[in-house]
Amino acid sequence: MISRFDILTLIPLRIRGLVRRHEVGFIGLAGLAGGIAGLSVAALLGTTNFLHRWLFGHPHLSSLTALDSPFLAFIPLMGGLLLGISGIYVRKWMPRRPVDPIEANALQGGRMSIKDSLVIAAQTVVSNGFGASVGLEAAYTQMGSGLASWLGTAFRLRRGDMRTLVACGSAGAIAAAFGAPLTGAFYGFELILGTYTPFGLAPVGAAAVCGVLVSKAFGASGEFMNQMTLKSALSPTDMGFLLVLGIICALFGIRMMRAVTSVERFCAGIALPSPLQPMFGGLLVGLLALVTPHVLASGHGALFELFGPGSGPSDVVLITLLLKALASVISLGTGFRGGLFFASLYLGGMIGLVFFYAVQYFDPSLAPDMTVCTLIGMSALAVAIIGAPMAMSFLALETTGDFPLGLVMLAVASVVSIIVRRTFGYSFATWRLHVRGESIRSAQDVGWMRDLTAGRLMRTDVPKASLDMPLAAFIKAFPAQSANQWVVLTGPSGGYAGLLFVPDVHLAGANGSANTTGLGQLARSTNIFLQPEMNIKLAVQYFEQNENEALAVVDNEKDRHVVGLLTEAHVLRRYTDELDKAHRELSGESWVGGN
Repeated sequence: MISRFDILTLIPLRIRGLVRRHEVGFIGLAGLAGGIAGLSVAALLGTTNFLHRWLFGHPHLSSLTALDSPFLAFIPLMGGLLLGISGIYVRKWMPRRPVDPIEANALQGGRMSIKDSLVIAAQTVVSNGFGASVGLEAAYTQMGSGLASWLGTAFRLRRGDMRTLVACGSAGAIAAAFGAPLTGAFYGFELILGTYTPFGLAPVGAAAVCGVLVSKAFGASGEFMNQMTLKSALSPTDMGFLLVLGIICALFGIRMMRAVTSVERFCAGIALPSPLQPMFGGLLVGLLALVTPHVLASGHGALFELFGPGSGPSDVVLITLLLKALASVISLGTGFRGGLFFASLYLGGMIGLVFFYAVQYFDPSLAPDMTVCTLIGMSALAVAIIGAPMAMSFLALETTGDFPLGLVMLAVASVVSIIVRRTFGYSFATWRLHVRGESIRSAQDVGWMRDLTAGRLMRTDVPKASLDMPLAAFIKAFPAQSANQWVVLTGPSGGYAGLLFVPDVHLAGANGSANTTGLGQLARSTNIFLQPEMNIKLAVQYFEQNENEALAVVDNEKDRHVVGLLTEAHVLRRYTDELDKAHRELSGESWVGGN
């Protein structure tokens, strides 16, 4: 007879087993993660709109033509002060740097902290709500992925499944923000998962659809833009001009990403304390807002005006473009929290509009459709900065419903992606990680490589012999048929002096040189060794370069005290096993047969 307590204990185990062993159960969990992400998007957007109404008297700041009062220009400064002061306590409360979804999936197997995600989301809402020129998408994806990671931890998912679920959380969040499920799904694939997988298609797609449905049910923005119809078909000449526009956007995006780091270095160079940097940035953004409020927040409201009849003359659009770019760079470089996703769409739209005006000035008959230029500019700059060509191509397709334009956008996105990858090598998110000292360029899982270190793989029962040990004594201590074929040679101070291959020593003894040959003459890899913190990939490189079958592991380069021994066969076997495991996870083979 099972008691009521036993039943309540078994239910979570059964549900967990369903999710872990059956693909359908995991897809259901992915849909739940996407729905929660959509709910968080609605909550974050509602909170930010409330701040905009309360502080500025208008829910869409960037659509204003002028501030109602010059004193409103000080609101970004107040937001910077609030962010800087709270940051002091946040750093004491959370001394460890928060991890974003890309870093979590690349290095930590999808493990994220809910506390970190809440803090990042709150800081992003304060930054955007007080008018800093940043977008909310960083908060959306952080909360969506953080909550998905929490779900995955509760269900004790495997590493590969956890990474997929984190991608589902981000996909649901972006799909909810733009009302575009395909865009959200491919955002999850390209940026958060780092690759396309047959197994991931169903859960990530389900999460994106659920995110859109839930956000609409709770009154979020829903559709990114009303679907528009293009006035004419694209000619080969138009396609050529649009590719040129893509190249311009690629170069502009690279310049913006570098400029953010330049602002950070400038603030560090003038010895401005970290808590005061956002206040300084807020003051500058406020001064720019006196010229045009279009520089405030993410630019959501102003973006729609680009497609209307009142988009403004070319000189006004150009000035707004430069001021908005400057405001975004200053906001991020001085410590405001947020992203460049929506800002890049607005900036790219203005670049497309300026490009249209420039071509029309020289020859009106050659100018592509103005709406097309704006859309291509939006997507091209977003590809350059965000780094998701397929997601941006689908955004253009879902916005217009025009399949030929989607194909052109795919071609432009490919060109932009190649230019940025070959000349710069990073998206904005991975560039920020690079500046902090990380070497990752995408969310592809390299965390297992860092976890598999020489210290974890080595054997610690290492046979040792001193450098002054006679050859005959060594032969007696280590027989030719000994299980230990490798012996570490140590110097007078106990430091590493080389590796001895036992058959080599016995061969020297058999040749009658026992009295003339020292162990030091037979030692291999006298100055080549591993250290415990070296990862498995680096260890493989050492074996290839040294062309030896074993290497000693020492505690540090100075003392060189031997702590272990690692063989090439063992390293390659573990490396191959892990690569095979990663391949099975990507192809979905782990689900075959309900495993």
